[in-house]
Amino acid sequence: MKVLRKAGALFGAAALAVTLSACGLDLNTALPYSIKPGSIQPIPQLQGQRVVVGSKDFTENILLGYMAEMALSAAGADVVDLTDIKGSNSSRQALLNGQSDLAWEYTGTGWINYQGNELPVPGGEKAQYEATAKADAEKFGITWLNYSPLNDQYAFATTEAYAAKNNLKTTTDLANFLKSNPDQARFCLETEFTSRQDGFPAAVKAYGFQQPKIENFGIGTIYSAVANGTCPVGEVFTTDGRISGLNLRVLEDDKKAFPQYNAAVTLRTDFLNQHPQLRGPLEKVTAAIDNKQMVELCKQVDVEGKDAGTVAHDWMLSKGFIK
Repeated sequence: MKVLRKAGALFGAAALAVTLSACGLDLNTALPYSIKPGSIQPIPQLQGQRVVVGSKDFTENILLGYMAEMALSAAGADVVDLTDIKGSNSSRQALLNGQSDLAWEYTGTGWINYQGNELPVPGGEKAQYEATAKADAEKFGITWLNYSPLNDQYAFATTEAYAAKNNLKTTTDLANFLKSNPDQARFCLETEFTSRQDGFPAAVKAYGFQQPKIENFGIGTIYSAVANGTCPVGEVFTTDGRISGLNLRVLEDDKKAFPQYNAAVTLRTDFLNQHPQLRGPLEKVTAAIDNKQMVELCKQVDVEGKDAGTVAHDWMLSKGFIK
């Protein structure tokens, strides 16, 4: 049986103050769970091995971080919780600098944000993953474990009622509808998405939207703006819990205009080479989570107000990974 602990329980106080506060990383309280092995069984080589798990500061990534912690605790590792690091760049630097040992990342983020490319890799999820993993290994010494069906992409969404009324299932359906109904070509978008080449310009190129009216919002308010009819169509992330909570319909990006953002665990290659047994428990979680499940889990946190640790723990129990 393993108890998940906060970082301060294992770092020396002086080293902790220097390494973490200098980078703006906040320590988290311990997850209040005693983890017993389920289908993830103890691995002798991981017994007592200290592993620091980081995450970004949004709900989905925090949930994934907790799932990884529980999986590794079941396997016998001595897990340190460093979830909820503020910002993608800070989370990435914590991994590169050795302050965390693993973090969930997204293939599109790795390719565009960290590798500096402007456009996604054509050919779908596998092609994007392989290109990102290869580049990250060569340039930064980071290994990507197998990627998940969970794919947190950009997409357009409408209300379910609006989609049903106008027979909208795909973004091509939307483009065809707007050609006949140009007065409905109003999009709620965040400012960055409006201009970045893998955002709205990519959609315009792929789908041929003509003279759309754009209203800029913060990403957090787009969901409610679509739900209350301010705009018929809005930019969303495909695993956001508000999709379910506000009864929105995500339109399929059938022409693959947007990058793939499949989630995967990333580790420094040297650390993984020292502890290759980490791969098995983590990839069990990776294979088990998908968009439909994550939308529901995020809804429980962001709409229903449940604790993210409790939601992750319940999901791990439901899969039989832990007891």
